[in-house]
Amino acid sequence: MSGGLFCWPDKLLHHRPEEGRRDVKTVHIFDTTMRDGAQQEGLNLSVQDKLHIAQHLDDLGVEFIEGGWPGAIPKDTEFFRRATTEITFQHATLVAFGATRKANAIAAEDPQVLALRDSNAPVVCLVAKSHDKHVELALRTTLDENLAMVRDTVEFLRSEGRRVFVDCEHFFNGYLDNPEYATEVVRTAAAAGAEVVVLCDTNGGMLPHQVGDIVGKVLADTGATLGIHAQDDTGCAVANSIAAVLAGATQVQGTMNGYGERTGNANLIGCVANLQLKLGIPVLPDGKLAEATRISHAVAEITNYPPDARQPYTGSSAFAHKAGLHASAIKVDPDLYQHIDPALVGNDMRLLVSEMAGRATIELRGRDLGYDMAGNPTKLARVTDRVKEMEQAGYTFEAADASFELLLAEEMEGARPSYFDVESWRVIAESTGGVAAAEATVKVRAGGERFAVIGEGNGPVNALDHALRQAIERVYPDVAQFRLTDFRVRILDQGRGTDSITRVLIETTDGKDSWVTVGVGANIIEASWEALLDALTYGLRLHRVAALPT
Repeated sequence: MSGGLFCWPDKLLHHRPEEGRRDVKTVHIFDTTMRDGAQQEGLNLSVQDKLHIAQHLDDLGVEFIEGGWPGAIPKDTEFFRRATTEITFQHATLVAFGATRKANAIAAEDPQVLALRDSNAPVVCLVAKSHDKHVELALRTTLDENLAMVRDTVEFLRSEGRRVFVDCEHFFNGYLDNPEYATEVVRTAAAAGAEVVVLCDTNGGMLPHQVGDIVGKVLADTGATLGIHAQDDTGCAVANSIAAVLAGATQVQGTMNGYGERTGNANLIGCVANLQLKLGIPVLPDGKLAEATRISHAVAEITNYPPDARQPYTGSSAFAHKAGLHASAIKVDPDLYQHIDPALVGNDMRLLVSEMAGRATIELRGRDLGYDMAGNPTKLARVTDRVKEMEQAGYTFEAADASFELLLAEEMEGARPSYFDVESWRVIAESTGGVAAAEATVKVRAGGERFAVIGEGNGPVNALDHALRQAIERVYPDVAQFRLTDFRVRILDQGRGTDSITRVLIETTDGKDSWVTVGVGANIIEASWEALLDALTYGLRLHRVAALPT
């Protein structure tokens, strides 16, 4: 198929022998986060990181986990040594990655091949050349010798009791240039005993209709059990993986959160959720898909890459609704603006409070926080108007739920939650010997006492944060658990230079929950102070700490 608008007809879900299509019954999920995903720019995993990720993947119910390349990378050799003794896998099988033997060598004597055997991984995934030009230009050998390299390595590892998968690198480009040779590599691998032959879109340049068409033809020509490995250079990696399954592939490779070199790999959660929820193909054990969001975010923490808020299914914005029309419809039936129930993937629906929000958004968000405003239209209108007025002044509540909850509590309970009174604060910044530092003085009343505290920091906001915490921590020890994790500044009226209005968003955590507060002021210190006050106030409220007289 080529050219024109392409749509998936229903008949592609059914057996079409003349095009190599077949019924989809079982699909196996293969994670390569720790091998191919680790090739992402700036992503470096320690052995301990890999052990943690492997445990999370097993908790998700992934069937195969590719741990790395033992023998070629010392860290990966260490991972396999430790994983076999430190992790008891409940669902997953560990896979070692490596290459076929070298040209004109003997598989049983090739050090890299022997390292794969000695890794004790029950499954080995071999990468093999399937593009004729890569064979001749990169391997610098003949096409026949490349076939022998595939055959010999698969046969040797099979004789050593290993299950073998073969990744056909650059397969789709190779098939377009020389379909006969690319197909022969698949046929050779399968005949030698490869359990699955994986067709790799290594350059990531294919589109779904091309992938589906080629997979169907290769299946018909070889009868091999096929898999798919898709890179995301066209933004189609998940779609290409689904197309391959519809054409008969029974293994899908991908990475958590789509990690990988260049633009990444197929996002494994997107593949799994689409297969299971959209096509009705069970690919994870019962109940495991509901762990997807938690595990996606846990892996993001380990890799030190912040979770993508707009990631399908698991992103914090995947089921977030901002416009008032959306919220009005959701009030009647959440399914009107959501393609699935977020709970199916362990996510939540969120209603974003902003100047675009109507009363329905405020009412539903208030209900989530325990305030029923349906029977109080006057308060509902007042809260809605106040939100819009404050956002007009520069505040944003769609990203600062904690500040919105404090505002709502003030309107609904008649007073803003208060644990301390601030008498005054000041901050001095100086540079000594080229090193910048700051000193802040904070005077507060809390628990019937007055505190005047000096705090030092590497900047004005850091110094204020230290001083404020020291002051109220004596009365409210819970404050010691709070830690600032993110600090974002936005200049609102650009063009006015240093005289501009500033908005600050602060994210705070207690090690279990996290929350975001907002402050707006004529300068960054004033805005930061307001956000800091909200952060500590909300944290104490979250911990259900009783407010003592000031």
